[in-house]
Amino acid sequence: MADCTLTKTRLADGVWQGILTLSGEFDAPPPVRARYLDQELDGLEMRPDDRPGRYTLRLELPIAVLSDGMQTVLFVNAETDETLASATILAGDVLAEDIRAEMDLLRAELDMLKKAFRRHCVETT
Repeated sequence: MADCTLTKTRLADGVWQGILTLSGEFDAPPPVRARYLDQELDGLEMRPDDRPGRYTLRLELPIAVLSDGMQTVLFVNAETDETLASATILAGDVLAEDIRAEMDLLRAELDMLKKAFRRHCVETT
């Protein structure tokens, strides 16, 4: 049996991508499934990579994942039910308490103040 590791490479434009790496003896990669709220998601693509024992996985995240709160998509080995990786999305009102959201708001307000101050300096000269 082969050991496998799934590593996220990027999440952009609503598409999750990762690399499945197999080590040990293997004939083919194990079936990998994507699950959200205990339901299997369609559209998970697996393609051989340039290097032996590596496969590129790609999943276009469904709109349902974009909901208030924290949503998690699990990538599991369908043979062993082992979780290989996950994609977590935070959205909506739950972020109001998040320090990262607060920092983003502060940056936006600082940019607004800088513009107003520069405009004031130009008007007074």
